[in-house]
Amino acid sequence: MATRKEEREALRQRRLDKEAEQTQGDRRRLTIAYGLGAAVLAVIAVVVIVLASSGGGGGGGNDGDGSAHINLNTSYGSTNGIEPDERAGTTPPPVKTTDLQVAAKQAGCVLELKLPDEGHEHIPPSSKTPDYKTNPPTSGPHVEPPYQQADGAYREEPAPIDYVHSLEHGRMEIQYSPDLPESEQLELKGLYDTMYGATLLFPNEQMPYAVAATTWTNLIGCKKYEGAKTLDAIRAFGKETWGKYGGENVHYFKFTGPTPAEPN
Repeated sequence: MATRKEEREALRQRRLDKEAEQTQGDRRRLTIAYGLGAAVLAVIAVVVIVLASSGGGGGGGNDGDGSAHINLNTSYGSTNGIEPDERAGTTPPPVKTTDLQVAAKQAGCVLELKLPDEGHEHIPPSSKTPDYKTNPPTSGPHVEPPYQQADGAYREEPAPIDYVHSLEHGRMEIQYSPDLPESEQLELKGLYDTMYGATLLFPNEQMPYAVAATTWTNLIGCKKYEGAKTLDAIRAFGKETWGKYGGENVHYFKFTGPTPAEPN
């Protein structure tokens, strides 16, 4: 009988195979498009963008309750076979505290800003995880393009080298312990739904926090989940640091939807 780990790996491999098929299809369509006139190419580009944004009729698009909001354009990253989180989140309460320092203190979170930059080296997929100096990591060697983790919500933790590359492009990543009760996970999913543009959400069983958020060289880590106080701390962290660090313009990889700087 297959173990749970083997079953998860088999599912992950099927998702990777499906993603590879989609990428090959994109390349075939692109080749055809180059053979057409400029006007036709423009029309095809619009259609491709619309299909990518909608998820092609499947799960993980940018619309709808419970969507994982995954950026499905393979030019901007990869799911790397990680299962999307399409659970419907709980609507978060209104903001009460907007000052980052105050919000972090009220939620009992550790706030570390402008940490040392550990480098920007590109390494091959499946490389051994570097010895990152923070947990969760906030900078350092990371996977080469196009394997950076695509914007979106996931049910499993991607490889650290994959999501560290996403940080380099100005992304914010919200992470939580898989031991967190599902009701609290759904509160975080609901918060993510309000600011999913260029943002990632996933569980992390390796970090020492119940909830954490990271941007390149910045970290807020919370030992306990304190409901609205924790949500306010994450909001304030996103508004303060999203899109401002990493050395790569956050708009280099296109995205749609609300952002931590301008949430719903």
